[in-house]
Amino acid sequence: MTATPPTEDLLRDLAPQVLGVLARRFGDFTTAEDAVQEALLVAATRWPEDGVPDNPRGWLIQVAYRRMIEMVRAEQSRRAREDLAARREADRRSVPAVDDQLGADRDDGLVLLLLCCHPALSPTSAVALTLRAVGGLTTAEIARAFLVPEATMAQRISRAKQRIRASGTPFRMPAPAELPARLTAVRQVLYLIFTEGYVASAGDRLHRVDLAREAIRLARALHARLPDDSECTGLLALMLLTEARSAARTGASGELIALAEQDRGRWDQAAIAEGVALVTRALPHGPVGPYQVQAAIAALHDEAPTAGETDWPQILALYEVLEKLAAGPVVALNRAVALAMTHGPAAGLAALDTLDADARLAGHHRLPAVRAHLYEMAGDHEHALAQYRLAATLTASLPEQRYLLMRAALLA
Repeated sequence: MTATPPTEDLLRDLAPQVLGVLARRFGDFTTAEDAVQEALLVAATRWPEDGVPDNPRGWLIQVAYRRMIEMVRAEQSRRAREDLAARREADRRSVPAVDDQLGADRDDGLVLLLLCCHPALSPTSAVALTLRAVGGLTTAEIARAFLVPEATMAQRISRAKQRIRASGTPFRMPAPAELPARLTAVRQVLYLIFTEGYVASAGDRLHRVDLAREAIRLARALHARLPDDSECTGLLALMLLTEARSAARTGASGELIALAEQDRGRWDQAAIAEGVALVTRALPHGPVGPYQVQAAIAALHDEAPTAGETDWPQILALYEVLEKLAAGPVVALNRAVALAMTHGPAAGLAALDTLDADARLAGHHRLPAVRAHLYEMAGDHEHALAQYRLAATLTASLPEQRYLLMRAALLA
């Protein structure tokens, strides 16, 4: 046993890996999730006293596996499942000492990602369930990503688990013919995990490095397995081009620095070059999708030597393409900014007026934040001040709240 104490990040990283092993082995996501949670609780209790095992992943698999067997055997009304588990146990006598049943070249996170995109679920439910299992996001974080109340999202996740159980469809890796239908949900999950990592929706950190890096790692793994899928390529490019700016997004005290004010010399040029190469290669091959378009927008930002040299007309044209491919309130907000930067703040403010009736943005800080920025551009400091203050009351992110209040203070 090592003397290194366990950390929350270690358990968070290991949870989806262990869940992937158990869910694939037993074909029962709900019970596997319960078993893994109990194993994590045991680890959180014992490791501070005993130390972290030399193989913490294998330790968690063993504990969760034993708990899974106990839970299966306790369900007398599901005798068939108990018998199946017992047969599998007999076939896999070496499993308790296993560190990786899937093989050294398999990625448990990616396997679990594909497993969660279950045919019994709607795409939205599959994405929500996977964000919990793979991304480790809380119900509140997922609700904010989908712009719905937390109670609604909790019900959605609960129903997703029930639907999988009731369907009788095995919780297994998809057959090759099933893979294309699941990729849409898989890509959306990775995008949302990355987005929550890059701009945390709540708390005192702007950047959740663990989530952003895990999303990029899984996107790389997906791209490596599907190099000819242009949207998988576009998604990886988008993440790299966005994450490339991370070092310049905060100041010495952790304060948020807006894109136009960032020191571009701190941007990761290697990541930018890789991202540009990926999107350049993806766009001419296969149908153009929303991730490729967003990556192209990110590339235009990253390749501009200064904020003033940003090609806003081209960005506006790309947002108009994106609206046709994946219309939504966030796309509309970003298009309004591009419109203002191209044709003036009045044009952007007029575009924002059409979003006031969108229920998905009700109570969300992004609409008043963008409106404040455009009012400030127009020289209307009174309305800008009011909108900055309103946006600050609506965000759950402390860095964003402090930034919005600072902008308001500069106008007061």
